[in-house]
Amino acid sequence: MVAAANLVEVAALVGDTARAAMLNALMGGQSLTATELAYCANVSRSTASGHLGKLVAARLLTVIRDRRFSYYRIASPLVAAMLESIKVVAAIEVPSRRHPRSANDDALRFARSCYDHLAGQVGVAITDSLVAMGHIVLSDEGGEVTSSGGRFLSAFGADLTPRTRRIFCQPCLDWSERRYHLKGLVGARILDRLLELGWLKSVSDSRALQLTSSGKAGLSETFQIEINNEGMLRLRADERTVGLPARAGAH
Repeated sequence: MVAAANLVEVAALVGDTARAAMLNALMGGQSLTATELAYCANVSRSTASGHLGKLVAARLLTVIRDRRFSYYRIASPLVAAMLESIKVVAAIEVPSRRHPRSANDDALRFARSCYDHLAGQVGVAITDSLVAMGHIVLSDEGGEVTSSGGRFLSAFGADLTPRTRRIFCQPCLDWSERRYHLKGLVGARILDRLLELGWLKSVSDSRALQLTSSGKAGLSETFQIEINNEGMLRLRADERTVGLPARAGAH
């Protein structure tokens, strides 16, 4: 009964429209103030503070106070994984409905931050590439970096040491592509390195990530991923188109 009551409490907190908007805004992994989150949720500053207090009390968010400002962020990778899983389920519509797509929607589907790792078509393409090259082994239950993968990622500059207590390598079902990208320490370090190299850059007021010209060249040279003028991603290794939604009913 206690577990059921806790489930109801968490579901009620996440199910509120304003709170859901604020949680979604924080899924980029950054810390935001109450004022910024109020803007994201289209509510007043005082209303946002009330919502944020409840989310902090439920340990869905943490708050860091720095002089005049308080900064809120997702409390843990576990909370981020829960929110991403909800988005995966929410993206399944039976029967499906047509929704108008905006430029921001397309940008998010192409590349975005998912808490601390890379998602969207680019995230799925990099994962497919690592699997095709034998550097990562994935199953529905987990993931493993092979010995060649360790050498490859080290040469790429993704430092996988020291290993922390967090998840090391695990598949994460992408809500827009319905296929796996990488989460855990491996996924986080790959995104860190892509940003450090300037292959991806953040988009203001969005979780979207923009692929740069050097990034397009780097993905081709390092991960064997080609991108045509329409933004279609393709692995050179076996000429499979990647980053496309799976067929209905596929896992």
